[in-house]
Amino acid sequence: QLQASGGGLVQPGGSLTLSCTASGFSFGSYAMSWVRQAPGKEFELVAAIDRGGRLRSTPDFAKGRFTISRDNDKNTLYLQMKNLKPEDTAVYYCAKWTGTRHYDRGQGTQVTVSS
Repeated sequence: QLQASGGGLVQPGGSLTLSCTASGFSFGSYAMSWVRQAPGKEFELVAAIDRGGRLRSTPDFAKGRFTISRDNDKNTLYLQMKNLKPEDTAVYYCAKWTGTRHYDRGQGTQVTVSS
């Protein structure tokens, strides 16, 4: 089970850190990801990280603004977001990652960027 938290309303240019707590499986054995879905749009990869936290995949829109990390001892995945833009408004989910797609998505957390 994956439970994301930390979302909320933030002004453009602001920052948020999302957390995702994992339970019921061996968290450290899986590559993980953050994905998001804006209203009326497809799921979009935000960032992915390998089992050991050494290799990260970040699409262009997230480079320099979003940082994924993990603490395998705490079974927790993080997403630090800065310089947020209105187009970052979406529900953010954590999920397992195959290298090309996400799966076993958990409950999401709403992020709204608005003045």
